[in-house]
Amino acid sequence: MASVLRMPAVLANSTEAILQTWLVQVGEPFQLGDELAEIETEKAIVELAADEPGIMGRHLIGSGTAVEVGLPIAVIISEGETADDIETVLQSSGVQKQRGDSASPPEIAVISRESIDPAATEPPHHQRLFVSPLVRRLARDGNVDPSAITGTGPNGRIVRRDLDSWLANTSGRIEPTTPHGPYGSKPRTSAATQSDFEDVPHTAMRRAIARRLAESKSSVPHFYVTTDCRVDRLLDMRAEINNASETKISVNDMIVKAAAAAFAKVPEANVIWTDAALRRFHRVDISVAISTDKGLLTPVVRDVGSLSLSAVSATIGELAGRARAGRLRQEELEGGSFSVSNLGMYGTKEFTAILNPPHSGILAVGAAQQQVIVSDGEIEIATVMRCTLSADHRAIDGALAARWLEAFTTLIEHPAAILV
Repeated sequence: MASVLRMPAVLANSTEAILQTWLVQVGEPFQLGDELAEIETEKAIVELAADEPGIMGRHLIGSGTAVEVGLPIAVIISEGETADDIETVLQSSGVQKQRGDSASPPEIAVISRESIDPAATEPPHHQRLFVSPLVRRLARDGNVDPSAITGTGPNGRIVRRDLDSWLANTSGRIEPTTPHGPYGSKPRTSAATQSDFEDVPHTAMRRAIARRLAESKSSVPHFYVTTDCRVDRLLDMRAEINNASETKISVNDMIVKAAAAAFAKVPEANVIWTDAALRRFHRVDISVAISTDKGLLTPVVRDVGSLSLSAVSATIGELAGRARAGRLRQEELEGGSFSVSNLGMYGTKEFTAILNPPHSGILAVGAAQQQVIVSDGEIEIATVMRCTLSADHRAIDGALAARWLEAFTTLIEHPAAILV
């Protein structure tokens, strides 16, 4: 029976999201769990999965459109239903033509594969492509034109084996076309000074980052504590681990693990501020700042204290890869009390970071650099890494922040302790 598909509330307390891409086109059948569309929230791309099998009857919303939660975005039909069934369910649901409707006339599909309602037929020069959602995504990511592939699935449907076979026999790649919509709009320029600048439209993620950081900086009382860590032992231990193991550990992995160990020594710092109470956590969940083409993402590594160093490394690597591919799930961006932001790989010696609400702390990590120091009255050359803790003064007092940073520094300078 025909039914209306509505925009889900993919993010807690969200009022709208952007339907980025339809993965199932009008007329295509799908199964339970198949991905119907990609929806962009403020920080992640969420895949909208089918909760029952059906056929895509009509798209009510075009790709790249911001849609309020709960508004209709498509009509799902069953085998043999017609355009009249689509109109009937739309009328019974009180659906009116809404912002973001696809170009008029809307796409209509009647999908009895044996017979097609004349109202839904397409011009003779256009033949509908039946492509599985997985193949459609792979083709898009690989810049492949699906119309060049011959389908061997039911009713000529193009399935994964067809794409693999086609790629094995031809390069088949096409030049990308200029994207449209809010993410890929052609930059606008001033008519008077066209060579002076260009306007790159904001993405939803960039707007969210701007809003959250502005709110954090203006409403949360930040204060800062800085330490210099000698990291010669840590670098030596990392080199020894990497020489003896196939798993390659980064300095950042060791910093995240040391931060969790510092919370084990100073558990009262593992808190966030809420209007009703000071929330104290029983495990350490740490967000790791990851730079992507669309902006900064902070996926959470759960229960870092219980993970081995190699497990921390593998988890961060996997999250970073999916963050840059836009494939993080919303729940992977939520929770925790603390963040680590490392710019040392860029040669940045020192910086301060803005808190990531509702976290009460964020550690800004600079580059490890050799410098002259005085130790026990003697001049030495040591490798020093400067770290600055930004803290929410509502939840963490200065002395508590200093104690946590002292514990972190000790762990970094005696790194064997983070493995215990």
